Amino acid sequence: MPILLAPLAAAAFALCAEPPRTTCVVDGDTFWLGGEKIRIADINAPETHSAACPAEQALGEKATWRLVALLNAGPFTLEIEGRTSDRYGRALRVVKRGNRSLGEQLVSEGLAETWKGKRSDWCAMLAGGARAR
Repeated sequence: MPILLAPLAAAAFALCAEPPRTTCVVDGDTFWLGGEKIRIADINAPETHSAACPAEQALGEKATWRLVALLNAGPFTLEIEGRTSDRYGRALRVVKRGNRSLGEQLVSEGLAETWKGKRSDWCAMLAGGARAR
């Protein structure tokens, strides 16, 4: 059963710049909120900082900007489903507005894939014309 953390008031998100980072978006599945780095637990988005090909970079940038817009659209909640943190020390959270996961929203728009326990090869998927799932 998920652990629901308190609903959060709307915050103003922008792209992350140089540290210190407080409230900003790193990429399509990672953001900072109040000084805590959060990895969206139910998705995997293309990389932007270490993209393996131009197609991954381009889709990753779209996912990043879409996450900025989704987070800025109003209050949301953070839920713990399973592990509380990943091997990099990031808090693992499912981000929801109402009963809808913002991660699921990104997946439905083709900007991320459902988390499968490991990262996928975005370049191979995009070269093959596969859409994120």
